[in-house]
Amino acid sequence: MASRAQDSTGGGRLRRDKKENDVFVAYPEAQQRLKTGASCQRNSWDMRVDGVAVLLVTVLCAFTRLYQIGKRAAVTWDESHFGKFGAYYINRTFYHDVHPPLAKMLIGLSEYLSGHNGTFTFKGRYPPYVNYRFMRCSIALFGVGLAPLAYITCHQLNISRKACVLAALFVILDNGLCVMSRFVLLDEPLLFFTAAALCALAGFQNIQNQAFSSAWWRWLLLTGVSLGLVASCKWVGFLAVALVGLYTVEELFNMYARRVPAKLLARHFIARSLCLIAVPLVIYVACFRVHFAILNHSGPGDAKMPPSFQARLRGSPLNHQPFTVAYSSQITLRSMYPGSGLLHSHAHKYPDGSQQQQVTCYGHKDSNNDWIIVNAAGLNVTEDASEAVRDGDIVSLVHKQSGAVLHSHSTYMAHVTAKDYEVTAYGKPEWKDNNNEWRVEIVSEQSAVQNGELHAITTQFNLRHVATKCLLSAAAVRLPEWGFRQTEVSCSRGGGQSGEEARLWVVEKHVNSRLPKTDMRPMVRSSFLRDFVRLNIEMARSNNALVPDRDKYNHLESDPWTWPLLLYPMRMVGSWTENDIKYYEVGNPLLWWASTVCCILFPLQIVYYFARKQRQLPSAWDSDGEFQQFWDSAKLLWGGWALHYLPFFLMGRVTYIHHYLPALYFALLLLAFEVDYCCRRLLSGHKLRIAAVVVWAAAALAVFCWFAPLTFGYAGAMGNLKHRQWLPTWNVYIDQHTMH
Repeated sequence: MASRAQDSTGGGRLRRDKKENDVFVAYPEAQQRLKTGASCQRNSWDMRVDGVAVLLVTVLCAFTRLYQIGKRAAVTWDESHFGKFGAYYINRTFYHDVHPPLAKMLIGLSEYLSGHNGTFTFKGRYPPYVNYRFMRCSIALFGVGLAPLAYITCHQLNISRKACVLAALFVILDNGLCVMSRFVLLDEPLLFFTAAALCALAGFQNIQNQAFSSAWWRWLLLTGVSLGLVASCKWVGFLAVALVGLYTVEELFNMYARRVPAKLLARHFIARSLCLIAVPLVIYVACFRVHFAILNHSGPGDAKMPPSFQARLRGSPLNHQPFTVAYSSQITLRSMYPGSGLLHSHAHKYPDGSQQQQVTCYGHKDSNNDWIIVNAAGLNVTEDASEAVRDGDIVSLVHKQSGAVLHSHSTYMAHVTAKDYEVTAYGKPEWKDNNNEWRVEIVSEQSAVQNGELHAITTQFNLRHVATKCLLSAAAVRLPEWGFRQTEVSCSRGGGQSGEEARLWVVEKHVNSRLPKTDMRPMVRSSFLRDFVRLNIEMARSNNALVPDRDKYNHLESDPWTWPLLLYPMRMVGSWTENDIKYYEVGNPLLWWASTVCCILFPLQIVYYFARKQRQLPSAWDSDGEFQQFWDSAKLLWGGWALHYLPFFLMGRVTYIHHYLPALYFALLLLAFEVDYCCRRLLSGHKLRIAAVVVWAAAALAVFCWFAPLTFGYAGAMGNLKHRQWLPTWNVYIDQHTMH
């Protein structure tokens, strides 16, 4: 009786061949590679060789990352931001930032373990009670982990052990990767989890013929966990998700094209959906859950969140305030549209149109956000009364600082949203002007008190202009420079629903000395998922607001096209004078330029292969199986580089050279891969191949040492290092930086 072999995808259709063996052909490339034998290299792990190699590269990487890490005892580069964010976790105060919280929570953990009490504001020199060396070493360990991950990844990609060592050395000996790992920054956790995702994906690919085995599930789950962690550090981590996603789509499509049974294909789809979609999503959401749980005190980020969230923070000024809004109360109004902010006015006029006082929405707490709500029927602003504002009441809003009244008219259109009417602050409360009158229209009440009265925080309502019937609206549309880039407030004419977020308002803060204060926390309802979505929207808006000012000189910024060419390295400290310890974010030029050449030539290499194959000419690969192995490995490395680099050309935000570091990691591994390929194809002797690897490693080491003073900190006059300014665009000692 013919024996049945375990199929390569865990089950399915069997085929009986002439040797009476049952073989499943869902992965014909893998089967072909197994048959070709010597032409395809398959690595096996040898602890006596690979284990020792991993240990050695880890020790060497630890030396380069930790050597003189505490040399500069002052806050350096973005430690001023991320160190401060870490301290917020110690103090448990809520803050806002453009990045997800995981890497910052890791920084906060390092500060907690170092004994930091959260009082240092991360400005100037570190005080004696802040163990900054421990903090830096804790984050640097993520950079140390890059070298062993590089070795293991290349091993899983079936690259020769010589090239595995070379790839790890390239990572170790890049000055740019090294210097960024020496400070309290987000980049090292991001790089580590990016490298971990690539390593897990390579391991999963290497074991694809053992589908649904324990090892197969382990690598698949590790890939998903790594994706969740990298996405939770910075949003650029989603580029790693894109790499894995494209790989998965290709794999499933290939199965479908080979007529894999539908049930088996469904099992593969479900397994990948669970591990590569559900697991990362759960990790990403869980990080925010922990973030919210820790930061339960009022802090500088309150204004980015809805009032219902703020009111539940300890120490928030919204905790205790009068619940029912009455006439003559001082109020602040928040637009429910994410990113809009608080209703605001200031003394500046519109440059055209009515040229009356501007009304905007402003994202920060400010005295110009305060308004007095009065009865438009004639109740004086200063009159002592406590009548509640009810649904359907006609009111006027008086700007407390200027005394002007919220106003709209059909004479002039809004300045950006041209289909809406202009909204201004104009006139005085005692003037009888129908254009100052607004009808309160309650849309929803979130508290249990459903009595038709306007309540602080819990009541969402529209303000309808009585004269024109339009609705007060703020849709996060930014005004030009004359409006200080604040959100335009307009009066929306017809169309849409009254419940649209841009037209909904809520009383965020209510001040009235004649009314008793209420503990608002039992009155408000805050949903984690709603707060999670709101915070991510605010993060996106803040990130999009980080745009470069092309009219101003900035020696820190650089454009994406300059990164692979290493045209504009970056000074990491503000003071560049003698006796100050200075760091320079410059990569190893040999590795950057060589890896750039590899990344550019790789597509041409593939096109050349297919052109020769189409013409039936001899190619650089002895068999289709050997080429398939080359492609399976190289596509992950080149694809990772392309996905982590090219999207920056589509981003409008400000960019820096360290944004290239994740792409550089892939490029360095691709460089080692191509060196290995060229050695195997062009050098016949084993000793010659070793010699080639040694030459590459020695050259990388020499260049690393040449730029080491800029990596480990230099306290002398920069003129002494003028020979390290290899390009005229570098600003090692003369600042000639320009942006194009």
